[in-house]
Amino acid sequence: MSYFESVPQAPADGILKLSVLSKADTSSQKVDLGVGAYRDDKGKPWVLPVVRKAEARLHQDPASNHEYLGVGGHPALTGGAQTLIFGADSAAVQQSRVYTMQTISGTGANMVGAVFLRQFKQPQSASVYISKPTWGNHRSIFETAGHEVREYRYCDYSTLTLDIAGMLEDLRAAPRGQIIVLHACAHNPTGIDPTKEQWEQIADVMAEQGHFPFFDCAYQGFATGSVDDDAFAIRLFASRGFEMLVAESFAKNMGLYGERTGCLHAVVKRPELLPRVSSQLNRLSRATISTASAYGAKVAGIVLQDPELYQEWLENMQTMSSRIMEMRKLLRARLEELRTPGDWSHVTSQIGMFSFTGLTTEQVQKLRAQYHLYMTDDGRISVAGLNTANIDHVAMAIDAVVRNAKF
Repeated sequence: MSYFESVPQAPADGILKLSVLSKADTSSQKVDLGVGAYRDDKGKPWVLPVVRKAEARLHQDPASNHEYLGVGGHPALTGGAQTLIFGADSAAVQQSRVYTMQTISGTGANMVGAVFLRQFKQPQSASVYISKPTWGNHRSIFETAGHEVREYRYCDYSTLTLDIAGMLEDLRAAPRGQIIVLHACAHNPTGIDPTKEQWEQIADVMAEQGHFPFFDCAYQGFATGSVDDDAFAIRLFASRGFEMLVAESFAKNMGLYGERTGCLHAVVKRPELLPRVSSQLNRLSRATISTASAYGAKVAGIVLQDPELYQEWLENMQTMSSRIMEMRKLLRARLEELRTPGDWSHVTSQIGMFSFTGLTTEQVQKLRAQYHLYMTDDGRISVAGLNTANIDHVAMAIDAVVRNAKF
């Protein structure tokens, strides 16, 4: 008998499975709306011009090398990321209450944070609450780290808007001191974000109940085109004195998908706590990856620290976010021109890379089988996969399955 005889088959990852199916489809009509990566209007990956410049500078630097980074990561990245998230005038930063370490993108930040909290959460019985729905990897990460995972209401499926009443009710009903995972901006998979007033309400309830916020920020600057607007919730919680963890990714907003560049930020109540917290986070990082990867961190660090390149980066993000907003407008307009049954206003009221269409699993499967249109089974589409060449096909296909017809 094999040593591995008792190992069960793991459930298939929906996104990875969808990617395999899409790649195997050779139809000229194929449209992949599943991948969570930016595409230009020709459907091609876009390397940000500012990243090209940073790479050229790095390659031309005679002092550039491939040595290991320190355990905490590349200082130009971590320092720039900290200012980006919390703001240059952050009291928490000025009071030395924030520690930032480099991670393997946002996923690594989530995992390091999850393992850290499993060891040191107060109370030890605290569960992790994730939104319903949420990014597919959240549950896996926190359960793998040993947490009990529960859900709070988030999406009103009848209107495809935020169920703020249900969310607040669930946060109030949860036992005191729970860990609440919050999407800082561009909620994945719904694209539904709280307003500033609703964030204030969420913070009120979190404070009342003594909950611990764990923010996941994968789209800063990519959602609205403003790094400040997209960091509103995190900065609000920091200004109100919350201790928290923040996972940050530079995959989307800098296009460094495969470079796996990210950070984990820890905000503590008193500066004297920071050496202990940072030592434990460094220990976990050392035990799992030894040191973080250097290339993407150096590229991002150059962009974040150079004022001219930083400004160009902001403009590059505007290019991406503006194109996505335009695709939202076009898709809604096409569906309304076709008089597709239903209200499609949510396509433009949602924000960021993803849109929660409201299509059923059956309709999604028909789109895949009959029209070579790929999206996740819950009806989430990556708006970045839309372009002026495929928008009509996508709209007519959605119209057909909603009407249960075929064009």
